[in-house]
Amino acid sequence: MHSTATRRRECDEPASRAGDPMSDDDATPGVTGTPRLLLRLEGAALAAGALILYPFTGGTWLLFGLLVLAPDLGMLGYLAGPRIGALGYNAVHMTVGPIALALIGLSTSSYPAIAVALIWLVHIGADRALGYGLKYADGFGATHLGRAGRAAGR
Repeated sequence: MHSTATRRRECDEPASRAGDPMSDDDATPGVTGTPRLLLRLEGAALAAGALILYPFTGGTWLLFGLLVLAPDLGMLGYLAGPRIGALGYNAVHMTVGPIALALIGLSTSSYPAIAVALIWLVHIGADRALGYGLKYADGFGATHLGRAGRAAGR
């Protein structure tokens, strides 16, 4: 139990990531415990739901196979450093993009757009289910779902 004075001092101390909302440090770890499990299950449900709906778009499995890993091209930003890498990765791993594309496809009766949106959602959901969340600028393994990949072993 911390005293009030200790809590005030901790709040007044500047964070090591001051001014960088995409950074992560030990004071602000990713989600843990049951909420992390629930977020991963939510990702699995997203991937499964999008996968079940995909055949109804008329999209081919060849198209699916060609595009399912396309969002990972966002990782190329890591060649320019972790901050640019996190921005690039997060830009194509948020559900906003595929949901917007799906809505455009639905409003224009464009089944190819809906198919691409569902493929994109399968990818995002699978990543979340595997524990790969949105990235912090600290490096690829620092995610909103906690440490991932090789960083998880630390």
